Amino acid sequence: MQDNSQAYRVAICAFLSLVVAMGIGRFAFTPQVPLMIGEQQLTLTSAGIVAALNYLGYLVGSWNAMRAMTHVEWRLKSGVWGAVLLTLLSGCFDQAWQHAVIRFFIGWASGWALVLIAAWSNEQLMQLGRPGLSAAVFAGPGTGIFISGILAVVLHDMNVSAAAAWLTYGALALILVMLIARALPKTGDVHRSGPPVEPLQLTPTLKRLVWSYSIAGFGYILPATFLSQMAAARFPDSAFAQFVWPVFGGASVIGIILGIVTRRWGSTHQRLAIVLWLQALGIFASDLLSGLNGLVIGALLIGGGFLCVVQLAMQYGRELAPQHARYLAGLLTTGYAVGQLVGPLLSALSTHFLHRLEPALWVAGVATVVAGALVWRRAD
Repeated sequence: MQDNSQAYRVAICAFLSLVVAMGIGRFAFTPQVPLMIGEQQLTLTSAGIVAALNYLGYLVGSWNAMRAMTHVEWRLKSGVWGAVLLTLLSGCFDQAWQHAVIRFFIGWASGWALVLIAAWSNEQLMQLGRPGLSAAVFAGPGTGIFISGILAVVLHDMNVSAAAAWLTYGALALILVMLIARALPKTGDVHRSGPPVEPLQLTPTLKRLVWSYSIAGFGYILPATFLSQMAAARFPDSAFAQFVWPVFGGASVIGIILGIVTRRWGSTHQRLAIVLWLQALGIFASDLLSGLNGLVIGALLIGGGFLCVVQLAMQYGRELAPQHARYLAGLLTTGYAVGQLVGPLLSALSTHFLHRLEPALWVAGVATVVAGALVWRRAD
């Protein structure tokens, strides 16, 4: 009974940490884009560049977390608390370059948080005999997206400024962190995996997983970043446009639940491939189907696969290299971050030269199809 109680405390702490660092810290930017463009703080092109800086920070943070051997707990806590403080600080600025700097450091903080929270909670839950709760932890980012999305609907309806909205998101994140502050790991709680006896060998199957997951980061990030803006452009002053983002977040939580329910159906890598292909279908639908249907189907399929892809890729990595879980999680997250970095840069080029986002979306959709093909079959 004591082990169960402790396991639930660890899972809830990790879950809420990811709600804050990922769902709010990283992704509150998406529903903010229409407000910031409306206030002329950003253009569609500069929004892509600001998003790219966020993903560059995520790349730096995840790479550093993967290799960290000291001050691991400090990095983990700094990632969670940093997301809170930087979200609050976002309300103090109104220039694109200022938001780019803030988003870079929020990305760094969220990279630390995701890799180290996942490593800590996975290890603790394994020791406590409740490894199944690890999948539920990954519902944290989607729950944060859903909560911040619903909050965005309320804030937009109240016609608040972008600055006031940032402060509201930051206040919510602060309240959530204060609830779990004492449960965050203390010094010595996060396992330090020293140099392994047998170094990780990147087999052909592992290489294909890393490539697939990196491409998946590129594929989903364009619609995930611009869904709210696409809805606002198609349905100006419509309440529906404000609900696209919470639909995305709610779908991502449902995707995790479906992933848990179907965990015994087929192999992990084939389920991962199917989810990626469903995301690609959502990307194409968001452009090909005009009006309400395309955006709803896109939000459901892309959002539904978002965290499911993360959870399945991490699980497949643990199956292939169980002794190198934290290193491989960091490597996968770093590759994902590279893909996410390329996505907004492509959108900036597309909107600057072609004055349209759609060509970049089609590249993202085709890339996601390729990502699924890479993991459909094992290479060794």
